[in-house]
Amino acid sequence: MSRKCTITGKGVQVGHNVSHANNKTKRRFLPNLQTVSLQSDVLGVPVRLRLSTRAIRTIEKQGGLDAFLSETPASKLSEEARRLKRRLEASRAKKEGAAA
Repeated sequence: MSRKCTITGKGVQVGHNVSHANNKTKRRFLPNLQTVSLQSDVLGVPVRLRLSTRAIRTIEKQGGLDAFLSETPASKLSEEARRLKRRLEASRAKKEGAAA
């Protein structure tokens, strides 16, 4: 499992530890990833994603997973998020087709 947020694409960064004597050793800055289950109203099932805490806050502010994915352009989403967005749109179209 990669250390990358499925929504924002935020991943591992590389830098240096710098000592008092100005010695530099390589280090990794890991993103704060959390495995969360978000409820999708359109799909009717919880969706498990590995998200950064920043992405979780953004999704909550937008009004949930469905609202976030519908408002965000596909070019700004990762491939896994694009697949989820297509599933949501197909399910939404199927429900509207059945209602009409």
